[in-house]
Amino acid sequence: MKPINEKLDVLKERIKDRKARILIMGLGSVGMYLLDYLLSAKDSGMEICVAGRSGEKMASDVNIVRVASLIRGQNRADVKIRSGVDLGDIDSVTACIREFGPDIIVNSSRAYSGLKYGSISWKNVRAYGIWAPLAIKYVKNIMEAYERAESDAVVINTSYSDAVIPWLKSAGKAYPDFGSGNVNHLIPRIRFAVSKECGIEDYWNIDVTYAVSHFHDVVISKEGQTEQVSQLIDIRYRNRKLEPDLDRIFRACRIPMPADAKRNMMNASSNYEIIEGILLTAREGGRVKVHCPGAFGEIGGYPVVIDGTGTHMSASIDETCFDLERMRRKNRESIYLDGIENVEAGVLTYTDELIEKCRDAFGIRLMKQVAFDEIEEAARFLITEVIEKNR
Repeated sequence: MKPINEKLDVLKERIKDRKARILIMGLGSVGMYLLDYLLSAKDSGMEICVAGRSGEKMASDVNIVRVASLIRGQNRADVKIRSGVDLGDIDSVTACIREFGPDIIVNSSRAYSGLKYGSISWKNVRAYGIWAPLAIKYVKNIMEAYERAESDAVVINTSYSDAVIPWLKSAGKAYPDFGSGNVNHLIPRIRFAVSKECGIEDYWNIDVTYAVSHFHDVVISKEGQTEQVSQLIDIRYRNRKLEPDLDRIFRACRIPMPADAKRNMMNASSNYEIIEGILLTAREGGRVKVHCPGAFGEIGGYPVVIDGTGTHMSASIDETCFDLERMRRKNRESIYLDGIENVEAGVLTYTDELIEKCRDAFGIRLMKQVAFDEIEEAARFLITEVIEKNR
């Protein structure tokens, strides 16, 4: 697997002579919203392929998005459908990647569709990390297929990247370059809250730099508090540092949100932001900052800069406000509360607190550690013993 900067240079060179190829793996609600947002960009320089099992269902879903987008006068991209792609079958995924030759791959799949895992875990154990084996189940297959296909595409993962991407990297496997969602969902809430607190009308010009894991995305969004954990955050407006009362800001981040699939508008938007940033810097230069969980195999969530200003493109964790070691420590402190004690040498270790909570809430004996070759077994256990008995 090539380093991210080499992949970005390859992408930049390829799209000089042809359209940028984007492969969406899995056309559930995240994939549907993402397709809609991409078509709404009026970008004739994109070719999109959606891949999944059912050609008939995907065709129906793609058609409604294409027609609705064209009614709005926005659709300019080509859209292809690749049916018969079973994410549990590495050969079929490999064939799809080889055939389409993507520049960007987005994994928007879910191992257990139609359910927000947090609807079970948050009210019972106040942690999401229990679901890591389910979150990694399909992306590990996609990354193995990626290697077999000898792809140079930039890969974006959608599901619990805070732990999933470092799990793959620590096991010596190919791993996604970016994660979407999680920490990125807090940034707009913070901008809205700061704009109201400080009387700033153009809230889109409020710059937030934040390093934190999935747990605090959830607890701040749902409850407006941080569990007494100090936050690694920098807030600026037109280059002027702001120092609002953070407790007030986080309380104001508790805004009503739907609990169903409509929430996936945010995750799809996070994917769109990364894709837009990559294509913009590759085509026009400049720098963009995004917030990504699991960036470059790091545990937790980080600010990331995609830079196209020089001869070569680059992507790196932004250390303008905080050094990497400090961000690592803060993320480990945060993700511990999500039930993840460590991810190292291909082994995910749950916290003792999560194991005890699962025993009390679900009557199960959660394994302390899940080795990489035990992922499928752990995923089946979570489906049969937790999801199907508690949904």
